[in-house]
Amino acid sequence: MLLSILIFLLIFLVIVVAHEFGHYAVAKRNGIRVNEFDIGMGPTLYSWQSGETMFCIKALPVGGACIFDGMNGLEAEDGASLDEHAYPNANVWSRMATTAAGPFANFILGFLFAVVIVAFAGTDIPVIREIMPDSAAEEAGLLPGDTIRKINGERIHLYREVSAISIFNYGTPLTIEFEREGEAYEVLLTPRYSEEDDRYYIGLIGSGEYKECKGFEVFSYGFYEACYWVKTTWKSIGQIFTGHFSKDDISGPVGVVKVVDDTLEQASPYGLPTVVLSFLNLATLLCINLGVVNLLPLPALDGGRLLLQIVEAFRGKPLPPEKEGMIHLAGFIALFILMIFVLFNDISRFFR
Repeated sequence: MLLSILIFLLIFLVIVVAHEFGHYAVAKRNGIRVNEFDIGMGPTLYSWQSGETMFCIKALPVGGACIFDGMNGLEAEDGASLDEHAYPNANVWSRMATTAAGPFANFILGFLFAVVIVAFAGTDIPVIREIMPDSAAEEAGLLPGDTIRKINGERIHLYREVSAISIFNYGTPLTIEFEREGEAYEVLLTPRYSEEDDRYYIGLIGSGEYKECKGFEVFSYGFYEACYWVKTTWKSIGQIFTGHFSKDDISGPVGVVKVVDDTLEQASPYGLPTVVLSFLNLATLLCINLGVVNLLPLPALDGGRLLLQIVEAFRGKPLPPEKEGMIHLAGFIALFILMIFVLFNDISRFFR
């Protein structure tokens, strides 16, 4: 477990540094002063000064922050003077770019991780391996060897995309476009419900056909891999609003450490290369997950700040600084309460 914690901290460090460096680099490029660059939250364990910025390692591995001069908007209440390098005095487009840069950095890093995975491990292409007897797929006429090209108009590049569509389907009919011996076909099927598993199945068995990627294919399939995680994360978040969601579907640092430990146990018998690629895959998921979640239009997240900046761009003037500051403060408090809930939920799983 100690090794798993260290691996988690390493993954956390890489992902959060990438996110915050995105904010930091674009802010500096636009002349915005960065007062503090934090990794983690809570009490400071270690810090050092470099130029105008204080770099801090915090005690709790639950996020990070770039604190820009005057960014919380509350300084105006004290009549504090802010120069041209303060965050509120930067033009709205510079602030929008700075806000979006963090999630964008996560997407870039996730893509780079995916390229490495594809280069060494290949990928799964959407070729049907086996059909479940008496299933919707069998009734529709699908056969082993068929290559799925689109489902409900969504382009399919990986077999896992087919699996994800099946997992997130609750009986909705699917239009499947596929290729057989060079000819294109289209069928309409409705996944069938399994009472035993409490979910709907298309009726496909297997994990697709393995493809070894070479040359520029590693970049195209690395991109498909990254897009798969973006779509899967987005669809998972959507489960909250469709009622297919429970408190056990979310995890915090403790839950991720458990996943790291399970991954280490499963991959170790196959050697170091498998262990490294398994953790790169996990890092890709977490990295892109962080990027997507941060773009949600909620206060205290990058998406909430970006939404207010978009409104400002259309209005031609910002919200009063003190009101914007209070919105983000309220969001931060709500986020902190959520983190405490997730932490206790993760811990409680160990005693069930």
